[in-house]
Amino acid sequence: MYFRAMAATHPYIKRLLQCIALEEEEQVKQYSLDQQHTLKALKAAGLALHPITVTRKSFGYADYPEISFRLNYPTETNLFKDGAAIECFMQGEEPVKGVLLNLDGKTGEFRLFAPDFPDWIEDNGAGIKLSPDQRTTGIMKTVLNDLENNKRLFSLFEGIHSECVFEQQHVSVTTENVLFRNDQLNESQQQAVAAMMQNEGLLIVHGPPGTGKTTTLAEAIYQMVRAGEKVLVAAPSNTAVDNIAKVLIQQGLPILRVGNTSKVDEQIFAHTPEGRLNNSKQKNEIKQLKIRAEEFRKMALKYKRSFGKAEREQRNLSFKEVKNIRTEIKQLQAYNEQKLYAEASVVLGTPVGLYDAKIGHLKFSTLLIDEAGQCIEPLAWCIFPLAEKYVLAGDHLQLPPTVLSDEAAQLGLNKSILEAAIGATANVYLLNTQYRMRQAIAGFSGNYFYNGLLLTAPHLDNIAEHIYFIDTAGSGFNETSGTDGVSLQNEGELQVVLKLIDTENLAVHNTVLISPYAGQVALAKELLPAAMRISTIDSFQGQEKEIIILSLVRSNDDGAIGFLKDYRRMNVAITRAKEKLYVIGDSATIGGDAFYNSFLSYVEQHGTYRTVWEFEV
Repeated sequence: MYFRAMAATHPYIKRLLQCIALEEEEQVKQYSLDQQHTLKALKAAGLALHPITVTRKSFGYADYPEISFRLNYPTETNLFKDGAAIECFMQGEEPVKGVLLNLDGKTGEFRLFAPDFPDWIEDNGAGIKLSPDQRTTGIMKTVLNDLENNKRLFSLFEGIHSECVFEQQHVSVTTENVLFRNDQLNESQQQAVAAMMQNEGLLIVHGPPGTGKTTTLAEAIYQMVRAGEKVLVAAPSNTAVDNIAKVLIQQGLPILRVGNTSKVDEQIFAHTPEGRLNNSKQKNEIKQLKIRAEEFRKMALKYKRSFGKAEREQRNLSFKEVKNIRTEIKQLQAYNEQKLYAEASVVLGTPVGLYDAKIGHLKFSTLLIDEAGQCIEPLAWCIFPLAEKYVLAGDHLQLPPTVLSDEAAQLGLNKSILEAAIGATANVYLLNTQYRMRQAIAGFSGNYFYNGLLLTAPHLDNIAEHIYFIDTAGSGFNETSGTDGVSLQNEGELQVVLKLIDTENLAVHNTVLISPYAGQVALAKELLPAAMRISTIDSFQGQEKEIIILSLVRSNDDGAIGFLKDYRRMNVAITRAKEKLYVIGDSATIGGDAFYNSFLSYVEQHGTYRTVWEFEV
């Protein structure tokens, strides 16, 4: 694909284009499987899953091969996001490009961009690894290079990146004339819904942990549809899209869920293009085309091993016909999908999924980006042209988007569209009451990150001790490098966890161990009860559990705390627990940092401070 070389003139657009180029270079560098980057190194870095066990093979919606697989070993899979570009590989064989459809724990599914399954896919030694996502980066380059040609959007871009707030007037909203479908909304939620209904430009809904953001957005979407609007809903991950889709379906809204349909539950599947076409006459046409494609595949696969020039030509012709039929299927599906897009009041998908849907000819009143704090800015501009008004919802004080290139991150690529916009508009609506955790657990984040504005629902007042710090200072439980030589571990802290489960009589199925380090997570999966959920903090964002045990790992004589310095990661970590939060760490190592010193003081005042010497470890 050809891109105009740096056609943009705006300095920040040029910087974003530079960031994308750096990210591409870093992806190519890190994802390569060669003498410098061995399979062992890729696995240790969480960039490869090997080996995989194939559990099912099928031909999917557009007749591409789809493979379900299982992992028979514990490993960190945080980087394998839904929709990630992958390669399926085997030593000595030509790798096949594809896309990860989903990965949940030890089971997942991916699609291959090939006419058929590789001969070796079920042999021992097959695996998948992350691959440079040149398609997504290509889309972002195209959009950014064209941005200055769209006067309306470029004006918005300049406003977001100007030195001053470009919308000085806060939208004055009234809730008096709004007939709320959900009569349980609190005042801040009602204000946000009314503001979204009356929005004429850019508006932000700031939703700290547990404040009912999805419930609020669903009410606003319902109200906008009721008023005759056509609404576009995006989120950076398929999981986030599905979360809001389920709530809208429960409200009876006519939605269309675009994109990955391989492993959505039946409730959502019925609202995908594939699910809608299941009961149409087009389904039979597509079925007949797939049967023809399968016949040509069988013809091609007669020549699997030794064959001459004539057979090779015949095989190529057969696969070419498979490709032609696949194109015909896609065209037929696209024609029918366009009718579904036009009929739907709400269309949902990831930014790339919505961009690929080619719905620019439709008129959407509002684009709502959920989890906007996880959406890099260039991705947002890919879908901004599709609507007239914008709502960004999320929390810029939790984890930012993941970026591989340190240089690109320093230049701002890991700054989300939410973080970029929140300082540029006065139209920010804070959801100010959390319904997830006991007051003592919420208190530190509420004060430190949300300036004391985050309230706790009355039914979550403290009824016992809810937050604990277990101090390993002086115990000799020092951090060590993991088996990969990179990510850190602290076995002593995991021995404390085992004692804690025993002495506190913690229910394992209600308890999750989280840690900032993948090495600690890998070790924990070997040492802790198999029934216990174990996760990195990054993988657990957006989730919750009754009891959370947080292992900080860092313990050294230098007071070095590494990326514990990203306090937004800690904001996520300490706001996952509903009833009890146990933090295990070395106060001598972390206490020299002002943030952690404040946290330790908070626990002493509002919780229980214990030493490791209380446990016979």
